[in-house]
Amino acid sequence: MGSATSDLPSLRTPLSDAAEAGLKIVIVGGFGVGKTTLVRSVSEIRPLNTEELMTQAGVGVDETRQVATKTTTTVAFDFGRISLNKRLVLYLFGAPGQERFWFLWDRLFSGTLGAVVLVDTRRMDESWYAIDRLEHHKTPFVVAVNRFDDEPDRYSLDEIRQALCLPAHVPLVDCDARVRSSGKGVLITLVDHLYEMAMAQEMTL
Repeated sequence: MGSATSDLPSLRTPLSDAAEAGLKIVIVGGFGVGKTTLVRSVSEIRPLNTEELMTQAGVGVDETRQVATKTTTTVAFDFGRISLNKRLVLYLFGAPGQERFWFLWDRLFSGTLGAVVLVDTRRMDESWYAIDRLEHHKTPFVVAVNRFDDEPDRYSLDEIRQALCLPAHVPLVDCDARVRSSGKGVLITLVDHLYEMAMAQEMTL
């Protein structure tokens, strides 16, 4: 699976005057899992990227197995925006995936209402830190499995849930980060999850 995106709108959409609510959403996951691709594919504006060429300084430090052909890395964050309807806007922050930039995650989580954890089943262990930090911050999240064409084994969602020790209430879905409709579906799943959690909390008051 490459990073080329499809289903991109021919024109970037200006923010509607009717927009009333803006939610900060962070997209996290391991290096090369598709965070930048997801932000690019769904954003209505030209996304802000902080990708830089990988250099010799990262040799022996950065984990590049299964993504040996990747030549760039996000060093701060990606930023995009998508309107789910006329009133609800999501501001997307794609976190850097390399371990040496993980110290930035806690700052990105500040003010975040929800998160998407992107998972590559070829390197599933790289998802644990993201899940751990989100649970530490008590940030609601969904998990999206970004499927790659060269996966040696295609694990079911039930197998992935078990491997990641995900509680039953955490949504787990398949996605293709290159496809706008697929990425948007992940974000809708997250918003639905946030709404259900808010309603459940309200019922306990």
